[in-house]
Amino acid sequence: MRTLVLFAFSLFAVTIIGFRSSAVPIERPSTLTDQRQLNVTIYNSNLALIHDRRHIALERGENRIAWRDVSANLDATSSLLEDINEPNAVSLLEQNFNFDLLTPTALLAKAVGSTVVVVHDKPKPGQPAQERAKLLSINDGLVLQYADRIETGLTDSRIVYTSLPPNLRERPTLVLDVESQYGGGRDLDLSYLTRGLGWHAEYVGRVSTNDDQLDLSGLVTLTNVSGATYGDAHLQLVAGAVNAPAPTAGQLVTIGRVTTRGEPIVQENYFEYHLYTLSRLTTISQNQTKQVGFLSAHAVPIRKTLELRGGGNYYRTETPDLGARLPVATYVSFDNKGGDLGIPLPGGLVRLYKSDSGGTSQFLGADRIGHTPRNETVRLHVGDSFDVTARKRQTTFHIVSERPPVYETAYEIVAANAKGEPVDVLVVEPIPGDWTMLSQSQTYQKSSSSTATWLVHVPANDRATLTYSVRTKF
Repeated sequence: MRTLVLFAFSLFAVTIIGFRSSAVPIERPSTLTDQRQLNVTIYNSNLALIHDRRHIALERGENRIAWRDVSANLDATSSLLEDINEPNAVSLLEQNFNFDLLTPTALLAKAVGSTVVVVHDKPKPGQPAQERAKLLSINDGLVLQYADRIETGLTDSRIVYTSLPPNLRERPTLVLDVESQYGGGRDLDLSYLTRGLGWHAEYVGRVSTNDDQLDLSGLVTLTNVSGATYGDAHLQLVAGAVNAPAPTAGQLVTIGRVTTRGEPIVQENYFEYHLYTLSRLTTISQNQTKQVGFLSAHAVPIRKTLELRGGGNYYRTETPDLGARLPVATYVSFDNKGGDLGIPLPGGLVRLYKSDSGGTSQFLGADRIGHTPRNETVRLHVGDSFDVTARKRQTTFHIVSERPPVYETAYEIVAANAKGEPVDVLVVEPIPGDWTMLSQSQTYQKSSSSTATWLVHVPANDRATLTYSVRTKF
């Protein structure tokens, strides 16, 4: 008898355990009202890391949390849930990312094959105010099967749904099945990677009257097309080539406010990258572009140069006329050191302005820079000179040998200056192969193994001529 009782009790216990393990926990929604802190780290590659910390009431054992208001571009495979105060107190059992959002079209699609209620706002004589019908199809319009007929489309009628289809959410939701060792309120951190958040730097420089100094301000432009709003977030930016999948393109819709004053962005070295931390909380709304100031440097010494750059293709062919009125490029350079500079500059677009005689700021040109470490030189091609041009022609071409190919060529470069003051033009010629300078009217510098450079002084309203001959062996 004792054995029979023990067997019955064991069978009852197994039945209870099996019932409890198969029971579906009640879904507990977690909204932004539970949120205690939000950290957003954005990378250059249209990728962001989100840390969403919330205080959530849990029961001891299994819980199901509907974590709402996550990014619609969330990479669910990257998510990590942690208990902030006690690691391993809460463990993840299963998760489902529900991004099938509630829309009229989605409701129709989910209702295909089921019975719906059709309400007639203007029923015909003898027709009931509402009917039940089976929704057969929504391809190129509605097909409804009533008790006595089949109709397409709706005229002065509408569909009423008695319930929502499962897994159809009004906003992106991550459903988490977790096991908690304790009951009560817990501080949980959900981290995940998402697409749709990006940033880049932009700079505005104001050139002084004498073209010898620059006031430079830097702005960080943030873009958010991730499908979520990040309110009062602790924002960090990572500059550097982080290895990540190719970014997806997004379209910007709203222009947000520009913040150029306030607490600065703090920079620190981070692994092989640079990390920039915004000292104040900021909100990044969905479908928004906003700018935050991070740099203000005054009286930065600059160098303006006029440069005529050639090509290496005409040293092995006979090409007498190489161009009349060739453009002479204008470059502005400065060193990223000293004064308010000397910090790693994230890559971005630099726009230069200068005030005219009436004090109105005019656009000089723009160029894009890459990530520039401290103590390196920033070099900007802002345009071409209007008053300084050049003419280049080949005066001699001689084949010395065909095997190996050896050529002797001579060139004449005439720089013209229509300005009322003298200028210096830097002539940069890339010369291919094994080359030897045979003659020159001015002394050159071998600026690299394949480059000869001359500094040509051109008087005001005058011209200056440079001639040289070179032997090249290929």
